[in-house]
Amino acid sequence: HLYRLGATPNDTYYGLLWGLNNTGQTVNGDPGSAGADIDANLAWDVTTGSSTFVVGMADSGIRATHEDLAANRWTNPGEIANNNIDDDGNGRVDDVWGWDFWNNDKDPTDDNGHGTHTAGTVGAVGNNGRGVTGVAWNVKLCGLKIGSRTGSVSSSAGISAINYCVGKGIKLSNHSWGGTGYSSSFDAAVTSARNAGHM
Repeated sequence: HLYRLGATPNDTYYGLLWGLNNTGQTVNGDPGSAGADIDANLAWDVTTGSSTFVVGMADSGIRATHEDLAANRWTNPGEIANNNIDDDGNGRVDDVWGWDFWNNDKDPTDDNGHGTHTAGTVGAVGNNGRGVTGVAWNVKLCGLKIGSRTGSVSSSAGISAINYCVGKGIKLSNHSWGGTGYSSSFDAAVTSARNAGHM
């Protein structure tokens, strides 16, 4: 019989991440439920992601200097940093790391914390001996700031973020936000993106 070594990350707080591998461990006084997880450790035996795959993070932005996120930050291949020219012709000047649709500028830096947290869940660098690990250790995270410092989110910014992803050929975006009320415009944007192959 031939076996393989399992891909278990050495990140400092990996043992606290119930969602990835819940062994029934107690975290902050709360007992876990063994097996109530996504079995990430089994998936990592197959793949830990790809640095060619991009995920659009539509949230409060991303802290680009975060030690577990900086290496996985997406860079727009069609844009030259800080030359004040819309090099890729998408109507956004110097959108090198994504776009801030809340303030309509080139800086999708997180000023709330939620976007950095969700970016870590999706794609914190794994097996680097520090912090946490994401579901995908190797992935590129595109910052799409659609919310304010206080946590308010604009549906029109959300629509723009989806359209941005489709325009850049980004196949997947994460939206960890919601609220009440139906928006036909948002529904139409989601349908159009899905028809274009975006998830």
